Amino acid sequence: MRIIKRGTSVLIILLLIFSFSSCSKKEAQKNKSPSGADAGPLPQSSAEIPGEAELPELADAIARFSREMEMADIHPDSKAFVEDFLRWIFGEAGIPDKLAVKVAASVLESPAFFMEFFTIFNQDPYTYYLVDKNHPLPDGYEPDDLVPLTAGTYRLSRNDLMLRKIAAEALQEMAEAAAAEGITLTVGSSYRSAAYQAQVYEREVKTYGKETADRESAQAGKSQHQLGLVVDFAPIDDAFAKTPASEWLLRNAGRFGWSLSFPDNYEEITGYRWESWHYRFVGKDLAAFIDAYFDGIQQYALQFIHTWQEQATE
Repeated sequence: MRIIKRGTSVLIILLLIFSFSSCSKKEAQKNKSPSGADAGPLPQSSAEIPGEAELPELADAIARFSREMEMADIHPDSKAFVEDFLRWIFGEAGIPDKLAVKVAASVLESPAFFMEFFTIFNQDPYTYYLVDKNHPLPDGYEPDDLVPLTAGTYRLSRNDLMLRKIAAEALQEMAEAAAAEGITLTVGSSYRSAAYQAQVYEREVKTYGKETADRESAQAGKSQHQLGLVVDFAPIDDAFAKTPASEWLLRNAGRFGWSLSFPDNYEEITGYRWESWHYRFVGKDLAAFIDAYFDGIQQYALQFIHTWQEQATE
C-alpha cells in the first residue's frame, strides 16, 4: 500500500496557500510584527522542507504558517484557494461539498486539521486502509498478530473468535468502561479469513438472492472483517439498535478508537445497508478525526485518506 510522504506533501500545499496572499500580507505583517520575532519564516525551498518522518518540524512549520495567516487577516484569495483545493480533493474522494467547506474553514482557522491528519499516519496502516466493494485488500492478506478473544468483561457468542492484538486490547478497555456503567457487550463475530468470508457470502446469496446479499455481505477480499479489526456485536440484526449496548456504543465507542462502519441512511456511500452492530477499530486519533471533520461517517474519512495517498504518490 502506498503511504503518503508525511512532511513534504502538506508543506507544499501550505506553501501554495501562503503564496496566494503573500504579496497582500507583507504590509500587514510589517505593521503588526515589525521585528518578525513572533513567527519565523516558512521554508522557501524544497531543501528546507522537513523530511518524511520529522513530524515535530512539520508541526512547527504549520504553527508558523497559522500565525502568519492570522497576522495577515487571511486574504480572500487564500480562502478561495483553500476551499477550491479541498473541494477538488473531496470531489475526487466522492465526499459532499459541505464537508469540503467545513474542513476549509477549519484549515483557515488553525493548523489542527493537518496536524491531526498526519498524526494518523503514525498508526498501523491497516487501521485506515480503505476496504469496500471497490477497494479490496491485497491478495492473500492475513493478519499475523491475531489473538483469541476470552469471555469475561464481555461475552462471546462463540469460542473461536479472534481479533488483532491492538483491537482486542481496545475491546477490553471499552468493555470495562461499559461494564462500569452496567452495560455488558457481547461479541457475535470478529475476524474472518477470505475463505470463510467467501462461504458467508455464498450462503447469503443462496438464502436471499444476490441483490439482497450484496447489500448485507461482502465478497471475499472486500470485507472489513478480514482486517481483524472489526466486531459485530450481538444480536447481529436490527434489534441490536434498540439495546442499551447499542446506545452506549453510539455515545462512547469513539473514545476507545471504535467507529460505526455502516450507519443508517448511508448505503449509497458505504455500499451496505445499516448495520448498527458493526464497529471497526480505527484508533483513537482517527476516531476523533472522523467525528470532528467528517460528521462521524467513517467511509468519508477513509475515502479522503485513500484519495490523498493516491494523489500524493502520483
